[in-house]
Amino acid sequence: MSTEGETVEQRPRTAILSVYDKTGLLDLTKGLRDNGIRLLASGGTARMIREAGFDVEDVSAITHAPEMLGGRVKTLHPTVHAGILARDLESDDRDLQEQGIDKVDFVVCNLYPFKETINKINVTIEEAVEEIDIGGVTLIRAAAKNHSRVTILSDPRDYPAFLEELHSQGGVQESSRKQYALKAFEHTADYDAAISEFFRKKYAGNGVQQLTLRYGANPHQKPAQAYTPLGNLPFKVLAGAPGYINLLDALNAWPLVKELKQSLGLPAAASFKHVSPAGAAVGVPLSDVEKKVYFVDDIVGIDESKVATAYARARGADRMSSFGDWIAISDEVDLPTAKIINREVSDGIIAPGYTPEALQILKAKKGGKYTILEIDESYIPGPVETRTVYGVTLSQQRNDVKITSRTFSNIHTPNAEPLPESALIDLTVATIALKFTQSNSVCYAKNGMVVGLGAGQQSRIHCTRLAGDKVDNWWMRQNPRVLALKWKKSTKRPEKSNAIDLLVTGQIPEDGPEKVAFEGVFEEVPEAFSKEERKEWMAQLDGVACSSDAFFPFSDNVYRAAKSGVKYLAAPGGSVNDKVVQDAAEQCGITFVEQSTRLFHH
Repeated sequence: MSTEGETVEQRPRTAILSVYDKTGLLDLTKGLRDNGIRLLASGGTARMIREAGFDVEDVSAITHAPEMLGGRVKTLHPTVHAGILARDLESDDRDLQEQGIDKVDFVVCNLYPFKETINKINVTIEEAVEEIDIGGVTLIRAAAKNHSRVTILSDPRDYPAFLEELHSQGGVQESSRKQYALKAFEHTADYDAAISEFFRKKYAGNGVQQLTLRYGANPHQKPAQAYTPLGNLPFKVLAGAPGYINLLDALNAWPLVKELKQSLGLPAAASFKHVSPAGAAVGVPLSDVEKKVYFVDDIVGIDESKVATAYARARGADRMSSFGDWIAISDEVDLPTAKIINREVSDGIIAPGYTPEALQILKAKKGGKYTILEIDESYIPGPVETRTVYGVTLSQQRNDVKITSRTFSNIHTPNAEPLPESALIDLTVATIALKFTQSNSVCYAKNGMVVGLGAGQQSRIHCTRLAGDKVDNWWMRQNPRVLALKWKKSTKRPEKSNAIDLLVTGQIPEDGPEKVAFEGVFEEVPEAFSKEERKEWMAQLDGVACSSDAFFPFSDNVYRAAKSGVKYLAAPGGSVNDKVVQDAAEQCGITFVEQSTRLFHH
């Protein structure tokens, strides 16, 4: 029994065939003829069917117009498309009758081999243009649009199932027509995407809508590019040449500092490495000790620049991880900030603007090869983001949740005092940083800056321990003995950072060339910290905030956080052990805040 309605039963059914890929064409033709379907075909499709001995009419039999322009115009005609687009409506039937046009019930079409052509070596634009299908795309899209009545076959692999359904049921089920239509729309979308990509590379120029990259994640991954399908790129390249990973860092770091600025009203900075923040901070004033710890005590004008203060904190929190970083700044980059950046090893920066003096300094960095991006501060990305992994496209709504002081209003600790302003700032910094950190992730913050971040670990306790160890190192670097270290004049900042790291982590080499290298940077070689010294100094650390991108599954995370001076702990709920974790926080004198949103980032 037919499922296509009474109108189809009362008239002969018609199919139009126009295919480049002729796989399975003759078997399909035989099946259509066996079901009494009238066949219309164009060009080479008609010729192949006729040579195989099947009756077929040229499309010109209904258009009364010959193929022309070397075959570029065959099916582009009102008779063809009115027959395809007509619905089972009295008004449509009346229009067709007045014009002497018959309805079309089946369209079999696939497109010229544009992708295959452009993949040839040294293909010319003229060769590519000749493979841009016009009539075929129009046939497919018209039939797919009217799939409530018309069956569109754009993939030869669908012919056998189609013929089986046609033979067994006398027609095509609505569910099948929907699936064929979906495939048809995807077919034309993929075809159009290939065409636009080809001409984007040829015509868009380099840096406006499309940016050619040196290579992808690794040097052997070529070619690589960055582009926007509509409109221009939201940033300008002022100097240097960004790479694939540079842009991954830049386009994760910029929204982080933008959100920090929007949430707290303070200039923000981030130091990114391998698509996670090595540090992030807002412009809270620096103490004299902090200036020395972060190697910025000689920067003129830093007390007057909240932007410079923010970057000094972001870079200084974990100097080992920040070595060779990508920088994001929420505000115009000024002279003091540029002076800090200029003397550190860094790959590039993204910011909404630069003062002339700052830009001059940065453009001279790395012999003029330092990458400087200027982001359009007003740019708002679309609500949906996609990525392709192993040939499979994934799509999701962008993570647009806003982290504000209200995020931390659900306090679970009995009799807890309201959170002080400093804790709200630190929890905000830590939690927004988690939005742009590879999960699992746990972040500690103090003084408006990330002081320890554990990213990308499979176990949450390992994130908590890794981040906590970084907090301990950050605090030990502020010990008076570290501040009083006597360096040889030739010692560079990265060498100082490495030596300090060995000292404060208790990993001073005992022998061999590493011991010689360690001792060689000092005028006076420091003694290792004793267990008692370390314990006494760590006991002075207090008021640290800690946030997790998902729930803490066990209380061991709380106990580890407490060892690094944590007094404020935030995490989403959802674990069967939520109460156990909250009780552990109360026992440790920690205020536990449940923030309601999981913040996984991959």
